[in-house]
Amino acid sequence: MQTTSQAIKAYAEALPEGATLSARELLHLGERAAVDQALSRLVRRGELMRVRRGLFASPVKTRFGNRAPSVQAVVEHIAKSTGERVSQSGASAANLLGISAQNPSRQVYWTSGPSRHLKLGVQSVELKHVPSWQLRAPISRAGYAFRALAYFGKSEAAQALRRIKATLNEEEQRELLSLRACAPTWMAKELSALASSQ
Repeated sequence: MQTTSQAIKAYAEALPEGATLSARELLHLGERAAVDQALSRLVRRGELMRVRRGLFASPVKTRFGNRAPSVQAVVEHIAKSTGERVSQSGASAANLLGISAQNPSRQVYWTSGPSRHLKLGVQSVELKHVPSWQLRAPISRAGYAFRALAYFGKSEAAQALRRIKATLNEEEQRELLSLRACAPTWMAKELSALASSQ
């Protein structure tokens, strides 16, 4: 007969990379106290990683040893399981578009959920709560441009928008302009100026 630890390990290993699990999801494998003890044992043995308090993930086995699951996979799984909207931060979006050479030192994602920190091996990841308007078009280049503009702020908006415009094709520029309705006034004004210059 399988021990609780063995059952949890088998369950975790069957999940896709980046999938997270908590004790509540494992109560079909044992009593709460037994599940908690088994999770602690698995973490100590390196067979599970503690992503944050009460949240765990399986390390990915490679021929060079175990590594942490990809940050993107974990963040996507958290968003899917909680129903949050999550996107790259404005600084990351600016970097992805090539309009900022500054490479963020740690990974920050903006979320509609609560702010919290994740630990994936040596990587520290921050999920930072932001207003919902900043999470529009989470995976499009226009959405990245929208978040980059929010990141640069009112004082740098006009200059940033000129650089942003050069990175977008016509369709992406139209999508960016369509986001004006949910933007704060200063940002909508800059986007309107872009529209009138086309």
